[in-house]
Formats: sequence, structure tokens, C-alpha cells
Amino acid sequence: TVIPKRWVVERTYAWFGHYRRLSKDYEFLATTSEVMLYAAMVHLMVRRLKPETHAG
Repeated sequence: TVIPKRWVVERTYAWFGHYRRLSKDYEFLATTSEVMLYAAMVHLMVRRLKPETHAG
């Protein structure tokens, strides 16, 4: 059976994997890594706010 909370966490980690700087631990400071996570989530949320445009 699928555990709902675990699925949400795994999906979020998969989204983070699409960002090159988050795919590996490149940052020296933990705060820099944290800021990159916030930036990635802001980018994802802004993309969700954008209305879809249909060609045609």
C-alpha cells in the first residue's frame, strides 16, 4: 500500500532532482543549500500560478 505522506515527500525530492545544483551536494555551507531549496520551491509554485495557454 502507498503511504500518502511518504509519497508527497518522495515526489518533492523528485522535483528537486530536476535542478542541477540540488542533484548533488555542491554547496559548502548548509545555509546555501537551504536557500537553493527555497528558490526551487518558489520556482515550482510560481509555475503553478501561471495560467496554461492553449495553442490554436
